[in-house]
Amino acid sequence: MLSNPIGKVLELFYSTNDGRVNPDKLTLDKKGVIEDKYYNKNIQRSVLIATKESYDLAQYHGIDAAYSALGENLLIDYNPYHLKPGARLQVGEVLLEISQNCTLCNSLAKVDARLPKLLKDDRGIFAKVISSGNIVKDDNIFLL
Repeated sequence: MLSNPIGKVLELFYSTNDGRVNPDKLTLDKKGVIEDKYYNKNIQRSVLIATKESYDLAQYHGIDAAYSALGENLLIDYNPYHLKPGARLQVGEVLLEISQNCTLCNSLAKVDARLPKLLKDDRGIFAKVISSGNIVKDDNIFLL
């Protein structure tokens, strides 16, 4: 039985060769986010989770970054960056397992040159999909 939710899904994104898409629903399986251009590329980095706090931090430092600029698949209202690899989150129908912290990415400099250094520990975390299903906006997030 699930305890109280720790947060909610605010926005969903996936990448295509033509740019970022903000759907109402993501479908995931053990290879990642179906329709994402990174699908089945690296199972350990299948899902990038970022928190609204990262965008708030950028805004506090005068950097105006639109949601999805960090490359996230899930934007949530809970800060998961303290979670260690192996921690599990139930998000909608999907069970995710934290696999690693997000590495620094020079593509963030396209938004603002200060962003990679500012968010070096606050960009996001990667998770792999343990059980398939759908995630929709406003789904609850549970720490298992």
